[in-house]
Amino acid sequence: MNLRDFIGQTPDFPKKGINFLDICPLLQDPDAWKEVLNLFSKYCDELQPDLIVGIESRGFILGSAVASYNGLGFIPIRKAGKLPGDVISQAYALEYGNDRIEIQKNRFKSKSKVLLVDDLLATGGTASAASKLLQKAGALIIGYGFIIELCAMNGRDRLNKNTPTKSLLTYY
Repeated sequence: MNLRDFIGQTPDFPKKGINFLDICPLLQDPDAWKEVLNLFSKYCDELQPDLIVGIESRGFILGSAVASYNGLGFIPIRKAGKLPGDVISQAYALEYGNDRIEIQKNRFKSKSKVLLVDDLLATGGTASAASKLLQKAGALIIGYGFIIELCAMNGRDRLNKNTPTKSLLTYY
């Protein structure tokens, strides 16, 4: 199955010059989505994570599905102000400003092995910030997983080079 056939494209979204790659057609097709989960399940078999962590918001879709499919727990990384209780936060720069992500304190046992997932790796800013956040929280990142990677944006360069990174689809 060619998963690329299930990726929609919307030119000039969210702003002119950006070609938005949309995973909604992939989510809509049960066979294509099952293939994504099968591929990530094999990756989990290789890495043996304790938990799956997903980045808001499409990383929630992927992460919770991968966690459930593999009998693992799931922990969300959210935008600032969305989680109750005590949180750990990490600021980061975007091409159009700054943002902050958070995770609840005490969600990880010491050195819990986590697979960090999201739908897309572009510049790597969000994934890099999520990595720093997870380290602050005491987690051990043993892998990164993405449905799509925009290779020309060099996001992989901002991730730990010694940590396995899997992208199901790459665009140049």
